[in-house]
Amino acid sequence: MLRVDEILRRDGASDELRSVINHILVGCKEIAHKLSQGELAGILGSTETENVQGETQKKLDVISNDVLKHILKQDPNVRGIASEEEDNTVAANDDGKYLVTFDPLDGSSNIDVNLSVGTIFSILEAQGEGSGDNMELFLQSGRNQVAAGYVLYGPSAILVLTTGKGVNFFTLDRHIGEFVLTKEKVCIPEDTKEFAINMSNQRFWEKPMQDYISHCLQGEEGPLGKRYNMRWVASMVAEVHRILVRGGIFMYPWDSRDPGKAGKLRLMYEGNPMSFIVEQACGRSTTGREDIMDIQPTEIHQRVPVVLGSKNEVETVMRYHQEG
Repeated sequence: MLRVDEILRRDGASDELRSVINHILVGCKEIAHKLSQGELAGILGSTETENVQGETQKKLDVISNDVLKHILKQDPNVRGIASEEEDNTVAANDDGKYLVTFDPLDGSSNIDVNLSVGTIFSILEAQGEGSGDNMELFLQSGRNQVAAGYVLYGPSAILVLTTGKGVNFFTLDRHIGEFVLTKEKVCIPEDTKEFAINMSNQRFWEKPMQDYISHCLQGEEGPLGKRYNMRWVASMVAEVHRILVRGGIFMYPWDSRDPGKAGKLRLMYEGNPMSFIVEQACGRSTTGREDIMDIQPTEIHQRVPVVLGSKNEVETVMRYHQEG
């Protein structure tokens, strides 16, 4: 059984990059263990605080963030970290080569009902000098990512990882405490009849998205000429994982509830890493009008509309936006 570090060596990852990824995985194993204990570990329920996004934090949001922050600060190759749960970027080691951004627990609203959640991470090279708490170092386009991945905490804990050499799946073998390779060179089917979107927000979407979903629901009799199924888990990690396994399209578009926000999902912690993974797995990712990884960030908690998944279906959504 091939372990993560063996695959990274094979794909030419540097010692420093392998070290950073391995430290992230130490944290994810600890999070997986705490999740497996559930209420026995006192991790369920909410805190009395909100994060910088204005969202009430779950207990495990805070615990997961602290676990990853503590472990990454111990790696001399990490100069700084940025988390969805932190107000500002955090300095680690001044001589570190890499910057790590992460969503410590995506889909945390699912914790108390025992549904799938995950950790998303992205790794960038630090460009130039400066302390890791300097936000400007992090403001790089997604094309600069040297690695991205997520761990899905479901019936099994699955790591999905890319360093720009394709996408591989690893499953946590709890007997040896290691992630081992279970699927190589994952490729998303180009076509699909399955979409994932939060339909409760339909009345707030722009017309192009309204039209696309309306035509999906018309099935074979509609302009798209096929019958669609809809799925929605309320965990981006779970949604993207399903797409990697069997195809599909995931959408969290702009809506008018808060016109000042470009979207719901965060560019640095969700949009960029998931786009890197999807594009490395033969898929496509866009805001509807531009490639997500081509966006030049202007702030660390920047939001962005997200449409990603099976290439031909994503391009269909892009066409609706171009014509709308």
